[in-house]
Amino acid sequence: METIQTLLKNSKDIVIREFCFGNQSQVHAALVFIDGMVNKSVINDNIVKPLIYDTHLINSQALHENDIKFIRRSLLAVGDVNEKTGFNELIASLLYGNAIFLLDGSDSFLDIDAKGWQTRAIEEPKVEQTVRGPREGFTETLRTNTAMLRRKIHNPNLVLEQMVLGRRTHTLVYIAYVDGVAPPALVEEVKRRLNIITIDDILESGYIEQFIEDAPYSPFATVGNSEKPDRVAARILEGRVAILVDGTPFVLTVPSLFIEGFQAAEDYYSRPYYASLVRFIRFIAFIITLLAPGLYVALESFQPELVPTPLLLTMAAAVEGTPFPAVVEALLMGIIFELLREGGIRLPATIGPALSIVGALIIGDSAVKAGLIGAPMVIVIALTAVSSFLVISHTDAVTLLRFGLIIMAGFLGIYGLGIGLIAILFHLCSLRSFGLTYLSPIDPISWSHLKDTFIRAPLRFLVIRRPLIREIDPERASFRLDLNKPKSD
Repeated sequence: METIQTLLKNSKDIVIREFCFGNQSQVHAALVFIDGMVNKSVINDNIVKPLIYDTHLINSQALHENDIKFIRRSLLAVGDVNEKTGFNELIASLLYGNAIFLLDGSDSFLDIDAKGWQTRAIEEPKVEQTVRGPREGFTETLRTNTAMLRRKIHNPNLVLEQMVLGRRTHTLVYIAYVDGVAPPALVEEVKRRLNIITIDDILESGYIEQFIEDAPYSPFATVGNSEKPDRVAARILEGRVAILVDGTPFVLTVPSLFIEGFQAAEDYYSRPYYASLVRFIRFIAFIITLLAPGLYVALESFQPELVPTPLLLTMAAAVEGTPFPAVVEALLMGIIFELLREGGIRLPATIGPALSIVGALIIGDSAVKAGLIGAPMVIVIALTAVSSFLVISHTDAVTLLRFGLIIMAGFLGIYGLGIGLIAILFHLCSLRSFGLTYLSPIDPISWSHLKDTFIRAPLRFLVIRRPLIREIDPERASFRLDLNKPKSD
């Protein structure tokens, strides 16, 4: 006990409960745990009470011999109890929230699972909200998250492998995949990249994402993330690998594809026709939020002859007298929008929406009336802002690229915009995610997988997994429906 106190620097939240038990109180023992990380009802009712009170009725030679194995088998009313040795294991178990049972005269200890800290209840995700489908999201508790995956995938081949990352934090990390579906090479590559991470702290899955991604200098994320168990389960069943990190509700999935940013879990719960329409609208929104400001700058500054004459006259009348060129207007309005969005996110929930709405209305209307910004530019930025919320997964990359395209359009017009788009396309074609082409199944083209790219075909046609993921078990579904009516006798 003195060694434990020394190793833990005499921290005041370490509780050491010494007591004696046995029919003659001949056994000296201690229970060590961290206050706030254990369930005290389990400690009192399932450990201390049976040992102190029930052992008065037992006249066993094992108690006189201080047999820790007998205590583990016959006296402790706790489900998960393991006998271990060594101070490293003892301190690790203690810091993970377990209770440690020490028996005087024994060279081993009992590691008792009595975790019971305060946790957040399972709630609907704030970002990935759906109209139809499960409303539950991951929490910050790792064991709760693994249980939610087990509830979705009732398969003995679902493997959960444990790792510990962070030299100071010793954060628990789980790798989840379905044996026989996920390629062994992919699983080994994930383990290899995780094992080479050398950092003091892993406080959120974003730390791991930045260490294992294929293109750290790219604005596009090559590692997927989600806080919806059904979405993560679907990706695991496709042959991917999920990475769960203790302390965060965001689960990483690899490999990740560009097209996943336009797919929602709700697409597969609804009928394919409306789901295809909504997915097509997401593609249109992506094009608008990426190109609209730059295209407006190019047309107004360099190629006004491409605009129909009535519309051109209206635009000219609206921007007459404004002091700034179109490129400066676009950059200013883009920065103002980012300020309003960031302020709405960081402020308390009761104030944030009011700031976003009132700020946008007042600033936009005042800027137009003061003659600082043209009304068409306000409309373009507003349309760009609304469209950006339809493709949340690519919002970060699109925001950065949008400013770059505005600047290029301000210098070279349509030609600058075209050069920027070609550079983005070349960059996307060069990206890979854990061996899979980032633009798959568009590059290289795979006609069989285009059925779940720009549209969402009926589920009966989505039977083949993607290349690389389908190496072991290529068929993910088998559907044969005989629409012929049975013949009557």
